[in-house]
Amino acid sequence: MTSRAVLFDFDGTFADTAPDLAAAVNAMRLARGLEPLAPEVVRPYASMGARGLLRIGFGMTPELADYIAMRDEFLERYSEALCIHTRLFPGMPELVRELGARHVAWGIVTNKATRFTARLVQDLGVAPACVICGDSTPHLKPHPAPLLLAAERLELAPIECIYVGDDLRDIQAARAAGMRCVAVEYGYHGTENPGPTAWNADAIISHPSELLEHL
Repeated sequence: MTSRAVLFDFDGTFADTAPDLAAAVNAMRLARGLEPLAPEVVRPYASMGARGLLRIGFGMTPELADYIAMRDEFLERYSEALCIHTRLFPGMPELVRELGARHVAWGIVTNKATRFTARLVQDLGVAPACVICGDSTPHLKPHPAPLLLAAERLELAPIECIYVGDDLRDIQAARAAGMRCVAVEYGYHGTENPGPTAWNADAIISHPSELLEHL
């Protein structure tokens, strides 16, 4: 079936947000007299949100007493410098222009909260047909609810949509929603998030332009 829409995960798939996420956790470390972590150390955890970044930055897990306060501080620091070094991945601007030229709708489905995603979409100067965030439904990926809501907003059947992501939960969500799924090799993979060859995606791409071959 020809795809009528492409839905992208945000962090690690559509935009490279790792530098600003790393800056937020490093600001917390510096405030506590700790050395900053190298960007390449933080990068594999960037798709995991505050939970992953606090774990790599401070060894913190959600059951610890200070976790909520640390999480809130991290989110506030991130909010204060949200789009300083964040950029679309190379080839992504050209891809979305080509999707528009082909009359293929495109949108974003992310576990990132609306208060961050809406600002980033505006600051990056992009105009997706829909933006579904982590607080748009009661469920986060890998639950299919966010992807199904995106299809509903686009007035399409799930099978008419492709979901593109850099994490196993993206592929799981797409499968559960009845969408075709494409994994990206350029995302935030690490030792705890093995690469996409193990995810059973319909296709794997190493550059955004390659997605055009799978529409």
